[in-house]
Amino acid sequence: MLMTNFADYIELEDKARTTMAADIWSYVSHGAGDEFTQSNNVAAFQKLALLPRMLRASAHRDLSVELCGISLPTPLFMAPVGVIGLCDPHGHGEIATAQAAARTGVPMVASTMAVDPLETVAGHFGGTPGMFQLYTPTDRDLAQSLVHRAEAAGFRALVVTLDCWHTGWRPRDPSLTNSPRLRSECLANYLTDPVFRKLLPTSAVADPSVAMDTWNSIFGNRLTWDDLPWLRSLTRLPLILKGICHPDDVRRAKDTGVDAVYCSNHGGRQANGGLAAIDALPGVVAAADGMPVLFDSGIRSGADIVKALALGATAVGIGRPYIYGLSLAGADGIVNVLDALLQETDLLMGLDGYPTIADLNPEALLPTGR
Repeated sequence: MLMTNFADYIELEDKARTTMAADIWSYVSHGAGDEFTQSNNVAAFQKLALLPRMLRASAHRDLSVELCGISLPTPLFMAPVGVIGLCDPHGHGEIATAQAAARTGVPMVASTMAVDPLETVAGHFGGTPGMFQLYTPTDRDLAQSLVHRAEAAGFRALVVTLDCWHTGWRPRDPSLTNSPRLRSECLANYLTDPVFRKLLPTSAVADPSVAMDTWNSIFGNRLTWDDLPWLRSLTRLPLILKGICHPDDVRRAKDTGVDAVYCSNHGGRQANGGLAAIDALPGVVAAADGMPVLFDSGIRSGADIVKALALGATAVGIGRPYIYGLSLAGADGIVNVLDALLQETDLLMGLDGYPTIADLNPEALLPTGR
């Protein structure tokens, strides 16, 4: 059964809250510290307004983009979320998300943290490209194994998360201590990996908590620029660095051979007190100087998508909206959310006189004075 329509993000969030277990809801909805950054990510979009242009109407809009040699029908993608497996009513959220990607053409960035192994997830993509997000472990052999598995499974790009080598300060989220299942149940990619399994003591077979202890000991590689050549050497897939917000970091990444950068502050979930991601985007795009820029953090509507595109994002990621759709109706719920966002994006571009993404630029936006 398809999820009932929703009027806006607030209504979607309210409906989802009634379906999710309390610990999962807390983990998904809450942010770091007093949640200033999480709130700022959303509020910053309200400070930008799209300037309509008339007599440029077109019966059809072209939303297609090229991302690192991958042709996509729209600029939208589903950002990596490490607990989506548990957000699905049937407990297989990665598979449901991959199925939604197959039905909509909107790519999924599959997280290292998963209920189902990456090979199983990739098997549900259909003709839609998929990307694999790597939480780089301290064990380099394990990192290499995960990346090579992603290549063999058919993933089309590698997204390396830089801004979460340690969990942030989240006082509103007791689930981190009260619900270890949020992580212990999302270790399928590790438990099916031959390198990780060699790290496990014999007792791990009878005691899953031992596997969790092993995972804790290798998660959280504090990457530096010196590690970038090694990361680049792991794969021929396009290499995308996630969490880049400073222009100097963009230029240095470009000089060292990455294929794209991903402007994001992790949705305000890890480091608090920072700049809204959309406010960092113009500087990132300028420094990228033609290199693709992915973006997420704070996207709640089609209008937000258009604004991010106008500021130069090549592709725009959503997180919580599709998670909430997933919690309500599995793959059907995600498809409902994606369709609503894309229909609003398409209609807004048409009504305001921007028939293609190429027609959007920073001059299409004005400050609201809020």
